[in-house]
Amino acid sequence: MTQTKTAQKTRAVTYTKKPLSKRMRRAFLRDWQLLLLCLLPALYFLIFHYIPMYGVQLAFKDFRAADGIWGSQWAGFKYFERFFTSYQFWPLIKNTLLLSFGQLLFGFPIPIILAILLNQTRSTRFRKFVQTITYCPHFISIVVLVGMLNLFLSPRSGLINHFLGLFGIDAIHFMGDPGWFRPVFILSGIWQNAGWSAIIYIAALAGINPDLYEAAQIDGANRWQLIRHIDLPGIMPTATMMFILEVGKVMNIGFQKAYLMQTGLNITTSEIIPTYIYKVGLIDAQYSYSAAISLFNNIINIILLVAVNKIAQKTSENSLW
Repeated sequence: MTQTKTAQKTRAVTYTKKPLSKRMRRAFLRDWQLLLLCLLPALYFLIFHYIPMYGVQLAFKDFRAADGIWGSQWAGFKYFERFFTSYQFWPLIKNTLLLSFGQLLFGFPIPIILAILLNQTRSTRFRKFVQTITYCPHFISIVVLVGMLNLFLSPRSGLINHFLGLFGIDAIHFMGDPGWFRPVFILSGIWQNAGWSAIIYIAALAGINPDLYEAAQIDGANRWQLIRHIDLPGIMPTATMMFILEVGKVMNIGFQKAYLMQTGLNITTSEIIPTYIYKVGLIDAQYSYSAAISLFNNIINIILLVAVNKIAQKTSENSLW
């Protein structure tokens, strides 16, 4: 018994935890290469995402450059009230939401459909060809894309209007007609990003156990049944998380593309919150007003993100947190 107790005490002393500083030093010496790789992303988020949060107080102050952010006088909710009572408030909200939900409604399912069709394609060469063709537009810059739209959709020399003229249809000023701004914006976005967005769904489909396909085919399942009972359930967790992330960006549409496509003729539908913030903030130098609008915009995004994540958590087992 004495030997047994002595052995237990020796074992307890042996397995006593080392001080935290020593464990951290050993972990650093062991994994310093990985920690060094993590340093650059951490610095990026610190410099460009966390430190700029200091400027959020601009939304609540009458900013004067001579006084600085901290020294400017407190204004409270003055600029929020100004935006909410502005005659531009509801048109901006309407244009932003219609464009965002249009992108979500028509643009979100396309990459999923493309990934499933490519996964069901038996010819490897054809699948690689389609993947290459659909990926390429993603690498075109927004400036070049809008330039292409201006060329192809020109009412005089545009390829599309020449094609419509063959059927006796009058030329359409796509880039100047307010009614055509949203379809052109959404369709061009689908063309540019569908192939690239499909990559993550193709990866999810590649992770499905091949035995499931073999068992289903032995039971007599056709291709559509394979898609319905294997492919769709297999990518549903990925699709749910991607949908939550997309909803969290509803109020932040790509500013650059909307601003470049904007003209004096289509301003009634092309003026959205990001372009309005740019104009009142950088062009008109109304920094506090633009900061208030931007903060309101981000709060709406956060609310939508949390709400959709909560709904996904209750209706399924898939959520971001």
